Amino acid sequence: MVGSLSSGCVEADIALRSAMALEGGPVNLRYGQGSPYFDIQLPCGGGLDILLVPNPDRDVIRASLALHDARKPVTLEFAVDGSGILLHRDTPPDGVNGFTTSIKPELFFCVFGKGPEASTFAALTHAAGYPSLLISPDQETLDYGAQHGCPTYATVTKELPQDVVLDDRSAIVLFFHDHDWEPPILEAALATEAFYIGAQGSQRTRRTRDAELIERGVSDSDLERIAGPIGLIPSAKDARTLAVSVLAEVLERARTRQE
Repeated sequence: MVGSLSSGCVEADIALRSAMALEGGPVNLRYGQGSPYFDIQLPCGGGLDILLVPNPDRDVIRASLALHDARKPVTLEFAVDGSGILLHRDTPPDGVNGFTTSIKPELFFCVFGKGPEASTFAALTHAAGYPSLLISPDQETLDYGAQHGCPTYATVTKELPQDVVLDDRSAIVLFFHDHDWEPPILEAALATEAFYIGAQGSQRTRRTRDAELIERGVSDSDLERIAGPIGLIPSAKDARTLAVSVLAEVLERARTRQE
């Protein structure tokens, strides 16, 4: 058994009925509100519709996994009777009567910086289970991130490494006190599809940074893509509070972007 659908409320019963489905074929289940299983409750008060599909088409599953590994979104459409699966690389067409599930790539965090703010944020994203990369010119910062399991990348140049691939599910966050590192990295970040680009610093720092980027030819519309000051908590004073504050902001940006 892998994963969870209800944080433990119905998984045992699903496992039991999945074993039965291997013998009898596809099964539609309803748990919670409107369910015939009155002895299995969902504390949240909601409902779950679950389709059990024994022996699914493995070619479709392999294709969807390949797309997922390539960080491409995929939607699987299951016939209600469990007779087949269709793979959609885009949103399914209107009028779909089947069971659909959309699988999107995990958010990826590309963290630049030097000091406890950068290493603490990278460690937090890694602890939360998100793929991340800590890029720094400072060995102490890299060592702290590595001690907490975060992948690291040592750099001595003020640029976005060409071998770091960023897509529209990527967030780029800069934590520098030495702000002359920021303009070239941010200029390169703006050329990517990253949905979130942010840099640590006060409003005064933001104005200075924007002026330098304008001198480099960055447009006003591109400047608007850069978040700063970053974080939902204004003027966070310590690295841990700032890390939680910025992670919450990035996740909120990802949520609103999907709506």
